[in-house]
Amino acid sequence: MAKIATLVTNYFEDVEYTDPANSFKEAGHEVITIDSEAGKQVTGKQGNDTITIDRSIDDVKPDEFDALFIPGGFSPDLLREDERFVSFAKQFMDDKKPVFTICHGPQLLITAKALEGRTATGYKSIKVDMEYAGVNYKDEEVVVCGNQLVTSRQPDDIPAFTREALKLL
Repeated sequence: MAKIATLVTNYFEDVEYTDPANSFKEAGHEVITIDSEAGKQVTGKQGNDTITIDRSIDDVKPDEFDALFIPGGFSPDLLREDERFVSFAKQFMDDKKPVFTICHGPQLLITAKALEGRTATGYKSIKVDMEYAGVNYKDEEVVVCGNQLVTSRQPDDIPAFTREALKLL
């Protein structure tokens, strides 16, 4: 089964992490949370969920993982301030490994300059950012690009997002 790197920090959108992560685990995949420090507790922006971080970004390499998951919320914007997370995410895109991102998650890929020429979606407030990054933006519940990138817009899209991500795994 797949080993899924999950880039997440405080203020992630609670259900955009928990629902897909639980579905991935139920399907037999391993979900590894990654932030600046292993053992750190991060809390969702709704305050409903707290995650204990499994690994530090300093202790992981993209080639250890089969796929990348970036939940939305404010977390991706915080992570993209740090070049370590940007480079980590970019490597998955460059290696053409599956990448699953929802809502504001594409912000990390925008900063990595990894979306140009791709078809994707994201939360409506980052539509223009995505277009400036060279994305063919679609306002659809789930967009799969090149049998690699799965994107969705918001929590209501989670069932379609998870379905398509699991197909790629």
